[in-house]
Amino acid sequence: MSEEIDFRRRKLLSLAALGAAAAGTSLSLLAQTGLPVPPQALWGATGLGPLKTVKAGVLEIGYYDLGPVSGSPLVLVHGFPFDVQAFAEVGPLLAAHGYRVLIPFLRGHGPTRFIDAATPRSGHAAALGADLLAFLDALALSKVVLAGFDWGARAVCTVAALWPERCAALISVNGYGVLDPSRIDIPAAPERELPQWYQFYFLTERGKAGYTKYHHDTNKMLWKMFSPKWHFEDATFERTAPSFQNADYVDVVIHSYRHRYGRVAGDPAYETINQKLIAQPVIYVPTITLDGADDGVVLPTDGSAYAAKFPERHVHRIVPGAGHNLPQEAPVAFADAVLEAAALPR
Repeated sequence: MSEEIDFRRRKLLSLAALGAAAAGTSLSLLAQTGLPVPPQALWGATGLGPLKTVKAGVLEIGYYDLGPVSGSPLVLVHGFPFDVQAFAEVGPLLAAHGYRVLIPFLRGHGPTRFIDAATPRSGHAAALGADLLAFLDALALSKVVLAGFDWGARAVCTVAALWPERCAALISVNGYGVLDPSRIDIPAAPERELPQWYQFYFLTERGKAGYTKYHHDTNKMLWKMFSPKWHFEDATFERTAPSFQNADYVDVVIHSYRHRYGRVAGDPAYETINQKLIAQPVIYVPTITLDGADDGVVLPTDGSAYAAKFPERHVHRIVPGAGHNLPQEAPVAFADAVLEAAALPR
């Protein structure tokens, strides 16, 4: 089923969202002073409340925890090259509806740290899924609503597919977020290859050196390419940019894309998960998939190509005016989809 979301269908913009916007303005002014600002201060000024950390698997994960502790839990997972700021409005909107909203930083991003220096700085989907499962375990969350985009969609789809008993409902931007390695070397038309240039660039040593030196500028350019109709302010990008200063950020990103194209091996610790993903598992949980109508890197579809991967209850929607960073560009539409998915019959 496919339909366009009417942004006015629900009046979800609340005082909580206004508070988040006010916090973002304060952070912008702070950054403009030119004075050194501790990274902890930047991550603590998101409007999402105090930053928390938890040891989960191989990581100490930084995360935000909004809404009542007794509320039904849901986890929002960001993508690349973004961070938790993608949910700066979505989180308070959902918390205002009584949900406990948890928003973690991915490995290699922001305050999230590897516990052991010897742990491979991998970024493949199996690792992201294992991190998310470990996060749920660390917080003793038995069953949650999972929502994500880009890398976050890979993480939530991995958990939903392999541990469906832990997932009450799924929201995945750009559909079925499990890569099929048998199709990765099939070329697309030139106009569709062009938006993927950075992935090919990262396969080279020149690309790694370039991204190490210019990841701030590269990511800002990718934001513009991924979402050509989203005219974000510099301050909006700069609220996310501190997450790219994580010491493991570049290594995790480079490994992610090199593994995707079969240029490097994954972390052996996750090989069992990786093999299960290669088999393209079906996801047996109620799911809403979303596409941004103006996504500059992944073209919107009607969802029929992967509908068979969601045999339970599956709704697909196209969000008008949104690009690749869908929750930050269209927070009301994204929050609306989360609320609807959570209410789908099981």
